[in-house]
Amino acid sequence: MIPSFASFLENKPLYYDKIETRRIVEAYEVLKAHIRCIKAVHIVGTNGKGSTGRALAHLAFKSGLRVGHFSSPHILHFNERIWIDGVCVDEASLEIAHQRLYIILEKERSEALSYFEYTTLLAFTLFEECDLIVLEAGLGGKDDATNVYPKALSLITPIGLEHQAFLGDDIGSIARAKIESINKKAIVAPQPHKEVLVVAKAIAKEKGAQIEFLEIAALPYLEVITTIAEQKAWSDFLITNICVALKALDTLELTYDVKDLKSLELFGRLYPLQKNILLDVGHNLLAAQVIEKALAKETVLIYNSLDDKDYEQILKTLQSKIKKVLIIPIQTKRALDITLLQKALEKLGIEYEMFDIEKLKEDEHYLVFGSFYVVEAFLKASNIETIC
Repeated sequence: MIPSFASFLENKPLYYDKIETRRIVEAYEVLKAHIRCIKAVHIVGTNGKGSTGRALAHLAFKSGLRVGHFSSPHILHFNERIWIDGVCVDEASLEIAHQRLYIILEKERSEALSYFEYTTLLAFTLFEECDLIVLEAGLGGKDDATNVYPKALSLITPIGLEHQAFLGDDIGSIARAKIESINKKAIVAPQPHKEVLVVAKAIAKEKGAQIEFLEIAALPYLEVITTIAEQKAWSDFLITNICVALKALDTLELTYDVKDLKSLELFGRLYPLQKNILLDVGHNLLAAQVIEKALAKETVLIYNSLDDKDYEQILKTLQSKIKKVLIIPIQTKRALDITLLQKALEKLGIEYEMFDIEKLKEDEHYLVFGSFYVVEAFLKASNIETIC
């Protein structure tokens, strides 16, 4: 008997100590004979993958195409990861696709795949009626599960230090681990580290791939995007991500109306949940650096961190803009020991207290930041049960 999708996922661990590269390749070889291969855009990088991918998918869908967008992780519910034609996939469709995929792969292979590997293949199965799909890498690029799918175009968003245990100890190594996923064509977003550009040029030469280094100031639609961004209170980094998305559509020779950005919602990307509450799922130093530029002074930071993040440096980066920190507990084995967070705050001289939803004030401005788990905890405390 095939287990339900919910029970099947419950038995798969979210995290692994090492990446196994052959398992997903072999599973995709089995699956590909049973599904249609769709024109795909693959997005790798440290920050900006989600907003870039959603902007691209949204504009393509609004132009009349059937579009799928696979992203990760989710905030409240798994179905947030698989977006088709403007909405998150429904539970019934997930279950049907799971039952089909499990039969194709058979029991032993299905159960051997990791959480991310299996759900990546599930997304491929759900997307086979689409005209275009957007695939966001989960970790790295070359060895990521999403990289088994043939791609028409790769997008390289800003790259910084992350997942050093898997990807390497320096920017050059991390960039290579991500950018080696490119195939025929690639667009490189503006980068905070020059080493990324050097690595990208070298890999493109090795692979004989066409590569373009995007210059935002030269784009013809920048003025229109900036006007819409002002109306929607988007920060400069979101404008950059959207420009990357539009350049991808241009490269693929797909039509779109830039004014459709007015209906684009980027939940969790400096997203105004309320007039005085911003949500951002960013979780690393690169995210903190771009958010600091957009943040108002005297903001109260609702924060926590996973134990592998440079939380002290993140807090130091935001310190000039934050009034105090509210520490919100998060539910994951990877959560930072709160006493370590408290020691870092004391070392930096930042006032802090524990988070209490009942004590938020209408005359204060808040930023919820630190990880997807932080945003999840805040939404649950606010009794918000879905974002789809």
